[in-house]
Amino acid sequence: MKLDVIKLDAGKAGSIDLADDIFGLEPRADILHRVVRWQRAKAQAGTHSTLGKSEVSYSTKKIYRQKGTGGARHGSKKAPIFRHGGVYKGPTPRSHAHDLPKKFRALGLKHALSSKAATGNLVVLEAAEMTEAKTAILAKAAKELGWKRVLIIDGADVNENFARAARNIEGIDVLPTMGANVYDILKRDTLVITKAGVEALEARLK
Repeated sequence: MKLDVIKLDAGKAGSIDLADDIFGLEPRADILHRVVRWQRAKAQAGTHSTLGKSEVSYSTKKIYRQKGTGGARHGSKKAPIFRHGGVYKGPTPRSHAHDLPKKFRALGLKHALSSKAATGNLVVLEAAEMTEAKTAILAKAAKELGWKRVLIIDGADVNENFARAARNIEGIDVLPTMGANVYDILKRDTLVITKAGVEALEARLK
């Protein structure tokens, strides 16, 4: 598929051929859903924790004698049925991450890129470069281009001035090619990829 290339000042900079096996797939929600779930599970902290019967700080003295009280036979105030007692089978720190094959992750990224291309929310930028790190200049350019919630994917390295200028603008995120991921792509309204980014992505996903 062919797409126009623009400059940061909204001027035309020719066109580019995008690989159909990366940008021209029919997006599948089930694939995107699985990859996003894998990403979010991996990022989940899993630090929730409770104290069990053997961990709560309490007296270990037997509450009352075993027989003759007419009540239940209890040996410890740490039992879950008592106030301040341990929690029965409560959550403990653990990793929520699960495995997902590399090929499937790559397929998910292709479908995410294709979904942006299919909806017309994919923009190819000639270069994400600035001579000086001026937030006001970039903010003005983004406003004129109609970018509100946008992810910009550059090549292997991100231009330092551009990254610093974008840092203070709400709704604009900049990532190198290796940082491109399904969740961040789907979360933004517009996906902007530089020409260097397109080449690096196609090399990565071939």
